[in-house]
Amino acid sequence: MTCKQQPTPLYLGIDGGGSKCKARIQGLNVAGTGTAGPANPFQNLEQAKESIIDASLLALADAGLPKTMMSELVAGVGLAGVNVPKFMDLMQRWDHPFAKMYLTTDIHIACLSAHGGENGAVIVAGTGSVGYACIDGKSTSYGGHGFPFGDKGSGAWLGLEAIKAALLYLDHLGPETCLLQDIEQNLEVNGLDIAEAMAGARTRDYGSLAPLVLSAADSGDIVARGIIEDGAAYLSEMASRMLAAGADGFCLLGGLADNISRWMAPEVIEFLVEPKQEPDYGALLFAMTHYERASREEE
Repeated sequence: MTCKQQPTPLYLGIDGGGSKCKARIQGLNVAGTGTAGPANPFQNLEQAKESIIDASLLALADAGLPKTMMSELVAGVGLAGVNVPKFMDLMQRWDHPFAKMYLTTDIHIACLSAHGGENGAVIVAGTGSVGYACIDGKSTSYGGHGFPFGDKGSGAWLGLEAIKAALLYLDHLGPETCLLQDIEQNLEVNGLDIAEAMAGARTRDYGSLAPLVLSAADSGDIVARGIIEDGAAYLSEMASRMLAAGADGFCLLGGLADNISRWMAPEVIEFLVEPKQEPDYGALLFAMTHYERASREEE
């Protein structure tokens, strides 16, 4: 009896975070990428869904495929925010447009891609922050509780701490810092209007202020240096715990990675390694692994 050969699936990898959503399509002789807006369901559930679809459509177009192919995609979706069980459940119940969708956290796919699907550890320092280690089949997360409750050492956290320090200086209750003037210029406001300007601000709005803190610290501002040193110490402790748990090394990912690593403890930075692939590749690996496993179980 001859077994019918299954067609090669068209895989979609999604890396969704607080600032952007990146999609990568891969199939037999087909490849394409696309980038859309934020895709963190913890921050905005409907926006996350829209960004996933928008990025997928752009990837299809880049691959030269019609949008009707959306329904044939086998998607591996790694998102920020779904470490919170409520939002994992909400996303799993989404009436998505794909043939299959396998959902996990953004940090999981980042670890898969960074270490080629093998054991390892990663720290993401971008709009938010989180650590993740996979050692001998056991996965452990560190932090990642979401802004403003967690995400220490992240861009959003740096921005929030900068505003707090600036307002303390404005009230003569904290040390002098150039952050006050820098934030005023950035937001185009004066003094206490900073608080009004940031009322209802999103995580990425706070994250957009992170470059001001980095620049002020490099210029010698003591307050800015203190903020960054505090955040870097937190990330160093995170790395230290993962190394003590058995990780041979760790990758530092995210928009702040290069800048924040300069402030981290030398004894952990010596174990810093370069990632093998981008996180959206890890989402593809996740989709392939789960689809192939499901196909074997159906045989």
